[in-house]
This record gives sequence, C-alpha cells and structure tokens, in this order.
Amino acid sequence: MNGTIVNGLAIALGGFIGLFLQKSLFKNISDKLFSAIGLIIVVLGLQGVIEYGREVPADMLILIVSIAIGTFLGELWDLDGKINRFGLMIERRYAKGSNGKFAQGLVSATLLFAVGAMAIIGSLESGLLHKEITLYTKSLLDFISSIVFASTFGVGVIFSAIPVVLYQGSITLLSGFIQPLLNTIPELVGDLGAVGSLCIMALGFNMIGAAKFKVANLLPSLIVVVVLRVLIHFV
Repeated sequence: MNGTIVNGLAIALGGFIGLFLQKSLFKNISDKLFSAIGLIIVVLGLQGVIEYGREVPADMLILIVSIAIGTFLGELWDLDGKINRFGLMIERRYAKGSNGKFAQGLVSATLLFAVGAMAIIGSLESGLLHKEITLYTKSLLDFISSIVFASTFGVGVIFSAIPVVLYQGSITLLSGFIQPLLNTIPELVGDLGAVGSLCIMALGFNMIGAAKFKVANLLPSLIVVVVLRVLIHFV
C-alpha cells in the first residue's frame, strides 16, 4: 500500500502547489501547460494501445468490442452525468462559488489519475509482488499533472486524491483474490491496460480541445473486457 499512499500524497501536494501558483504569474501560462500535458497524455495512451496491438494483434478485436459495448452501457446509464452531478453536489457543500470548476477538476483529475495502465499494473504489482516502483513513477507524473490541473480547476483536484487512493488501494488489497484468475488468464492485465490507455487518450483529446468525449461513459469497458476474456478462455 506504500505506493498508493505516496501517490495520494503526491496528488494532494501538487494540488496545493497548483492552488498557490493559481494566484501568481503562473496563471498566465497554465492554460498552455494544461494543453501540453493533454498532448503528453494522448501520446502515452496511444503508446499503450500500440504496444498492446504489437504484442497481441489478434486480440485487438477484444479491445474494439469492449469499448463499443462499454460505451453503449455508459451512455445508457449516463455515468458521466451521474459522476458530474455527484461532483457538483460536493461542490455545493464544500466549494461554493467555484462555478463548476470544482466538479470538473474532481472528475477530470480522478479519471486521469485512476484510469490507466499504470494505476492497474502498479496496484497489482504492489499487492502481488510487493514492488512499488511503478506507483512511485506514477506518483511523480501525477504530482506534476496535479499542479497544472489545480492551477486551472482549483481545489477539486486535491479531493481527487481520495477516490484514487480508494481505487488503487482496493486493487492492491484484492490482488490476492485476483491472482488465480491472472495466473489462468495472464492476458487480462494487458487487456485492462489497453482499455485504460484508450480512456486516457480520450481524456487527453478533451484537454487539448480536439474532442469532447464523455470519458466516464467509457469506464464500463474495463468490466466488459474482463467478461469477454473470461468467456473466451472458458467457453
């Protein structure tokens, strides 16, 4: 759990630094840095998908079907709307007068920090192998990103540390139960990483203004890909 705790502290610390810089000359260039971070996120997500396609090209069909079904379910359930309304509810209680930026920062930062290959693989490594290097590396990246995010969206970014710690900590604690499934179907880690990379790409495109994806509506794909892989393996 050390890696997850460090990750949460890195996000919170970066958020506080971003809030301080929000009131300085840094504010004048924060939008440009925000777009630059978005471009980096697109590249990282694309790299994850390309590596997946290179290693298991036949399984790209699983990725495509998972994203299609997952997005359909996400739109049907309106996950993006529900998550944003939850963020606005917290904003009304703890950050009145932030004009929606609290909710936007909380949701965007949580999706960025929690949905991705490093979050999944790092948490599994922490629980199964007691290796924290992936999460420590992720902590450094999240620290830098949270500074830029907080300078743009404000205090909501700091609150994103809570769901990130809960999410990654849950994966780490449950990894012992997941291990038999991963031993039986080792491709699952790659599948989850690829779907997470696509979600990260969508968020990056939003950040640079190239698209307006409802990223939360892609999240059911993470469950769909597990179901598909299990069915293919056992049926």
